[in-house]
Amino acid sequence: MLPYTPEQGTLADIASRRLAQSIVTGELAQGQKLNEAELAERFGMGRGPLREALRHLEGMRLVTRVPNAGARVVVLDRKTLSDLYAVREALEGMACRIAATQMTDADIDQLRKLLDRHEAQIKKEGGKVYAQNEGDLDFHYQIARGSRNQMLMDMLGSEQYQLLRMCRYRTSRNAERTLPALQQHRQIVEALAQRDGELAEMLMRRHINGAWRSISEMMDKEEAA
Repeated sequence: MLPYTPEQGTLADIASRRLAQSIVTGELAQGQKLNEAELAERFGMGRGPLREALRHLEGMRLVTRVPNAGARVVVLDRKTLSDLYAVREALEGMACRIAATQMTDADIDQLRKLLDRHEAQIKKEGGKVYAQNEGDLDFHYQIARGSRNQMLMDMLGSEQYQLLRMCRYRTSRNAERTLPALQQHRQIVEALAQRDGELAEMLMRRHINGAWRSISEMMDKEEAA
C-alpha cells in the first residue's frame, strides 16, 4: 500500500497514475469508452506505454475490457459498492483495532496534525468538500499502515484502494458529511491514543457504515431523478 511518487517511474507508471486519478475524480466517467489514440494525445505519450497502463488499471479493476468493444471505465453499481463497503468495514475496523497497539505516540500525533490540515482544507472549501489525497495525506491509509500488518495493508492497498477512492471522492462532495466525517476521524484518533482497540474498531465500522448509507442515498436520488 505504498503511495506513488509523482511523475517518477516508467512512462507506463506515469500513465497509470494519471489515468487512475482521472477515473477516481470522475474526469473519465464511469462506463466511458477509453480511446487509446485520444488518451495517448491527451497525456502526451505513445500508445505502447498507454496500453500497458490500461492493462495495469484493468488489474486494479478501474478498467474493464468488453469483447469487441474495447476498454471502458468501471461502473460501480449498487451491488459492487455494497460488497466493497462490507469488506472495507471489516478490514478497516480490524486495522484500527490492531493499530491501537502498534502505532507510536508520534504516529498518533501525526494523525492529529493530518486532521488539522484536513480541517483547514474543509474551511477553505466553505465546508462543502472533504477530499483526501492519496497515500500519506489519506487518513485511512495512515491507519492501515499503522497496523504494521503487511497482509492487511496489502489487502486494503491493492485493487481495493483505488475503487475506495472513487467511492470516497463521491461522498467528499456531500456537504452534509464533511464536518461529521472529520469529527468521526477525530474520535477514532482519540480511541487510538487511549489504546482502546475495541472502541477504535467500533468507531471505524460505524464511520464506514455511515459513508455507505450516504452513497446509497445519493444513488437513490440519482435513480429517482
